[in-house]
Amino acid sequence: MFLRNDQGFESAGGTAARPFGRALAVPRRIGTIERLRRLDWAPDLGADIGSRDWWRGLATLGTLLGTVWLLAPGLAPLPGAVAPPLDGVAYEEARTQAIAPLAWGGDTGRRMAANDLVAPLAEAPERPRIELSATLGEGDDLDHVLMRAGVGRKDAQAAAGLVAQAVTLGDIQPGTRLALTLGARPTKTVARPLEKLSLRARFDLALSLDRTAAGLAMTRQPIAVDTTPLRIQGLVGSSLYRSARAAGAPARIVESYIKALATRLSIGRDVSAADGFDLIIEQQRAATGEVQLGDLLFAGIDQDRRKLELVRWDDDGRPGWFDLRGQGERRGGSMGMPVAGRITSSFGFRMHPLLGYLKMHKGLDIGAPYGSPIFAALDGVVQGAGRAGGYGNFVKLVHGGGLASGYGHMSRIAVTRGQHVRQGQVIGYVGSTGLSTGPHLHWEVWRNGQTINPRSIAVTQVDALSGSALSRFKTRAASLLAVRPGRTS
Repeated sequence: MFLRNDQGFESAGGTAARPFGRALAVPRRIGTIERLRRLDWAPDLGADIGSRDWWRGLATLGTLLGTVWLLAPGLAPLPGAVAPPLDGVAYEEARTQAIAPLAWGGDTGRRMAANDLVAPLAEAPERPRIELSATLGEGDDLDHVLMRAGVGRKDAQAAAGLVAQAVTLGDIQPGTRLALTLGARPTKTVARPLEKLSLRARFDLALSLDRTAAGLAMTRQPIAVDTTPLRIQGLVGSSLYRSARAAGAPARIVESYIKALATRLSIGRDVSAADGFDLIIEQQRAATGEVQLGDLLFAGIDQDRRKLELVRWDDDGRPGWFDLRGQGERRGGSMGMPVAGRITSSFGFRMHPLLGYLKMHKGLDIGAPYGSPIFAALDGVVQGAGRAGGYGNFVKLVHGGGLASGYGHMSRIAVTRGQHVRQGQVIGYVGSTGLSTGPHLHWEVWRNGQTINPRSIAVTQVDALSGSALSRFKTRAASLLAVRPGRTS
């Protein structure tokens, strides 16, 4: 059995064959007029640019535009009339009814003429009191701001001295508004006296200076402040950032929150729309209605299967995020360079510069100026600090997890055996002691007793609180978790 298509060709066998018992259809010849009638004279000029149809459409467009241009009638100029200029009485009458700019004197309008009862003044009198406002700028001094506002030098310095008795002048925040009242002066050649000054010196303190018979006197106005933290909760939804912002968290707080979570999980992979976010922020609410938000104190996320709760802890001067068990985590890539310099000899086999034969170089040599400080690559405990043969003055640190590091050829050692050191703490200074050709640091790293390339390892350092610090941390965490959710008004 054979299958045939509409044109009479067999689809079986892959070849065309003449059908049996039926004549082939002969195509009808199309004339020139019919061919021109079927042509598309107005194709889309945005498609098939450069093709034959496109050029035909462009020719059609040019022909139509040329025809319109040739057949378009000319435009005659429009007649216009110009009003004759005014002069004499007509000009004065029109001018009195106009409004002249201040730059031209602003003397338009009709006025009553002066009569014999009008007495001319030698000079215009001053207002007895002037109320002004000023703003303390970044890096500005209070007395300078007052003098620029019109206060005399003596009064400005006296006012600054009184304010300094209540608060350190450098602690007054830039942007603080000053309300001033200047009194009358005997002559225009002297500055007006300062009658009154009001400012918000601190969030919890307002100051007012008033002039008395004995001079300026200051009045302190303490402002009650509630320091209850602000807790914001909600669902992640389509965007964690936008959902937290919509719930009332400032942009910088949301950024800190995301960075805190990123130390323990992947925001893009591990956080879903059904998860719940939980933020606790430092907050101060004044009795006068102002609200100040500080730093992020707590970052939490509820994912049903698990709940991540991190508390910001700054017990030792280095802020970090710790879970409720008192364990913190800092993720890092490769170990940081312990000294500012350049690598002069890499890890691996090399020709020893002094011994003159091929020898395994078990660390990195970092060239640096004599006396440059050497820093601990990670937190650790000093296992050894002293002379060590060809290493010269040598310090060895144990970091935990089978990881240790050594620092050789020091000119001077700055730590002692058994001492706990922090990452970035100075442990010694660059020198050329031991088997050395010049000032440099020899840096070695061991993992489980085997030397490894310091630049090839990735480290994850975990801090854990203990003792009294852990007790204070748990008290702080419990007080934060007791805060009820709310939002600023």
